[in-house]
Amino acid sequence: MARSTENKIVLVTRKSRLDELIQRFNTEGQARFYVEHLGADFSDYQAEHQRYRQAVLEAEKMLAHHGRVQVLDRAFVPNFVFGAQDTVVALGQDGLVANVLKYLAGQPLIGVNPDPARWEGVLLPFSVRDLERLVPEVFAGRRPLREVSMAQAVLNTGETLCAVNDLFIGPRTHTSARYEISTGGESERQSSSGIIVSTGMGASGWLRSVLAGAGGIVSSLTGEDDMPTAIEDFRWESDYLYFSVREPWPSKTSASSISFGQVTGDNPLTLVSHMPENGVIFSDGIESDFVQFNAGTRATISVADRRGLLVS
Repeated sequence: MARSTENKIVLVTRKSRLDELIQRFNTEGQARFYVEHLGADFSDYQAEHQRYRQAVLEAEKMLAHHGRVQVLDRAFVPNFVFGAQDTVVALGQDGLVANVLKYLAGQPLIGVNPDPARWEGVLLPFSVRDLERLVPEVFAGRRPLREVSMAQAVLNTGETLCAVNDLFIGPRTHTSARYEISTGGESERQSSSGIIVSTGMGASGWLRSVLAGAGGIVSSLTGEDDMPTAIEDFRWESDYLYFSVREPWPSKTSASSISFGQVTGDNPLTLVSHMPENGVIFSDGIESDFVQFNAGTRATISVADRRGLLVS
């Protein structure tokens, strides 16, 4: 089969739930026994798996008409070297788009929904069939690209971690995080459940739940019903972030006056860990994608210099 160009296309895929069950239990039969023993419907796992595998095959075949295709499992994305001229296609759920985007450096990313009947796909505006007309338009520069701001944590250890949706800074386990927080010329020692830093893209995720929880508490105590659950004009391309401290504990050695605020280029957020162990910073809800944040480590949180590009 002749391809129309020699452009490289990286097709990023993910394991299905059935793949993960087989990985855990060694065989599909043992996975079936485990799921059905608990009273769940194993056929749903099979149907999802079959639909996803079919979508992968269709996408790979279609993309092969237009360029050189490399299929890449999500697990290998952090260590994969993307070429400057690569076009990247993420075939999966919304989280896959975020997980891939933060490792790119200006390459356009196409989010494809493999199963529109199952997945809402806020970040997956295209179907597999759309790739036939979409990819040539991307190669020709005729498709609009939407910029996405990212958060970054730069540590005094020399490590850097980026996030498309949000960063979490705190304890690895369900214990208290201890640190010094500085922003806007003010500093204080805190003990809390950790800190969430959200981007405009992440505003509909973890940040929304933080606002909903805080609003619900205030509403219950004051009787006010009109509590905000979103921040107006906080967009994917916004050049600022918001941070929220989870459950700050005021005591003789810790304060709670700094609990929520904006992070800008002129006003980064600085954190110094006072945790002897189990302190982490992870991004986009993936706990395995982390850097250590233990005693003496300083993290400067800001908007990343680079931005993601989503094909729209």
